[in-house]
Formats: sequence, C-alpha cells, structure tokens
Amino acid sequence: MAKIDIKSMTPDQLAESLALIGEPKFRAGQIFRWLHQRGAASFDEMSDLSKALREKCNEKYYISSINIKKKLVSTLDGTVKYLYGLGDGNTVEAVRMTYVHGNSLCVSTQVGCRMGCGFCASTMDGLVRPLTAGEMLDEVYTAQRDGAEKISSVVLMGIGEPLDNYDAVLYFLKILSDPGGFGLSLRHVSLSTCGLVDQIDILAEEALPLTLSVSLHAPNDAIRKKIMPVARKWPMDELLAACGRYFARTGRRISFEYALIDGVNDREAHARELGEKLLALKKRGAQCHVNLIPVNTVDGKSHTQSGRAAVARFEGVLSGVGIATTVRRTLGADINAACGQLRRESAG
Repeated sequence: MAKIDIKSMTPDQLAESLALIGEPKFRAGQIFRWLHQRGAASFDEMSDLSKALREKCNEKYYISSINIKKKLVSTLDGTVKYLYGLGDGNTVEAVRMTYVHGNSLCVSTQVGCRMGCGFCASTMDGLVRPLTAGEMLDEVYTAQRDGAEKISSVVLMGIGEPLDNYDAVLYFLKILSDPGGFGLSLRHVSLSTCGLVDQIDILAEEALPLTLSVSLHAPNDAIRKKIMPVARKWPMDELLAACGRYFARTGRRISFEYALIDGVNDREAHARELGEKLLALKKRGAQCHVNLIPVNTVDGKSHTQSGRAAVARFEGVLSGVGIATTVRRTLGADINAACGQLRRESAG
C-alpha cells in the first residue's frame, strides 16, 4: 500500500486517519505541530510520541521534503531566488522579497504550467505535474529556515496556475493558516490567476479573506487572446463579472495585474479602454486596484518591456479616471527574479 503524504493533511484529516490505527485524536495535534511548527523531517524526531506510534507512522505515512538546488541573492535589494529540488527530481522556483512590512515569499503551485501565456517563461515547457499541498508548504518552511526570519506574507504567483491545482492549493491555504501550525493569516496571502472563471466562482464560495490577483494584461479580448490563450474560453466581460461576484461574496478588493508590453498593450488608448471597464466594475460595487508590471525579458520570447514614459502615461490615465494604480517595484533585477527562467536554465 502506498504511503500517505502526511504534511498535506489538515488536522481533522490527520485525526480521522490516526483513528483508523487506534490512536486518539489528540495525537493529531502533536504530530501537526511537529510538522508545521517545529519542522520535523522524520517521525523519529517526534520525542513525545511513543516508539510504537512512531513505527506506525513510518509504516503509514511519509513526510515530504525539498532541497535548495540553487540560490541567487540580489546585490541590489537582497531578493533571494530559490531553485528547489523535489523528491521526484523535478524543480520549481520561489522568490523571497524583503519589504518594509516584512518578508514575502512568491511560491509555485505546479511544475510547469499549461496556460500558455505568451510572455511567461513558466509555461514554455508545458505542465509536468501539480504540486502537493505539502510541497507548497515546504517552499515556505525551507525559505524561512534559510532566511532565519519569519515569512510574513505569501503570494501564489510563481510557476503554475493556482486555480488549475485547486484542491491542493485549498489544502495548502487551510494548513498554512491553521493556528496549530504555521498560523499565517490569509489576509497576508494573495492568489494570482490568469482568469479561470469557473474556479474563481468556486473559490468565492469558500469566502476566504485572501486577496485575489487577476492577471488581466490587456484592455480587450482581441489583445488578450493574442497573449493569453485562456481568453479564448473566458471573455473579459465574463471574467470581470466573476470578479464582481467574488467581491460581493468576500468583501475583498480585487487586484488586477497588468504586464506592460511595448507596442502591444501599453498605449494611452489601451489605458482609457481598461479604465472604462474597471470603472463599470466599480459602479457595480466592487473595489479594485491595478498593479502595473513592466514585462520581464524572457529568452525565446519576443516581447519587450515598455519604456518609463509609457508606464507613467498608462498610470496617469488610470489614476486620472479614479482607478487606484501602482507600478510594481522591480526586485531582483540582477538575478532574473521572474519565475520560470532559473528552472529552464537548470533543465538545459
């Protein structure tokens, strides 16, 4: 019988599983704390468990682990980029960023990605497999041990589409925020999606207090379809309507990510068109914010970054019509901190 991934289990799931081998429910809390507070790598470390129980656990469960295969540290701002090695030989990336309010970690949710966005390095080799909740948690725990400072916020914006790995991501969020474990408030978590409308509606029903970040990257369907294949299934009107429903259900402001690509989506006319759509969303009661991102240069992609003047004009148009807008500060520029590139280099 295949062993069970114990780090991917919620306390309730663990209690139910332990009951099947004759163990009382309070043991679940002990084991959960060992895994998610103390970082136990083996059952033998769990000194307050009997030898018999540790042997039972070794027979029934396994504890996932990852290792740091490569680490790049920016000399400009201290941003750290990790290439993590998984148990099956695959790799993913995470990026630790330092802000005034604390340390934020950008985590991956899949090995590769099948969304096919035209400017993204993560999707160039397609989807290999989803990550487990335990592997995503390991990204956080490993970065925190390496940095010796608490990770105070998490963004699911690394390799992969989080809502294409919905169940594992949901378990990750529940375990990460459990007060008996790492205990990170979901108010300090952002989940980025390229716009899977059906999954956004499902996530809304969970009523989690996290921030939803929608990768929009275009003011209309014609442009969006050229750079984001997901737009062929979900038109912008349907996507924005789902965002409105998400806000109505959760009360959480929507963040729209917009990567500015020179000559593709960065003109003043594009900003005005985008502003009109988002104003209509605001009039329906939703709160929203636009995060402008100068697109990253990726080997094998033809897209180039918009100039500073174009970025400033775009921001000015949106702000001028009442849309809260910021330009994302570039971090880790000297280490290519955008996800996907380090993994591809290592595979080559």
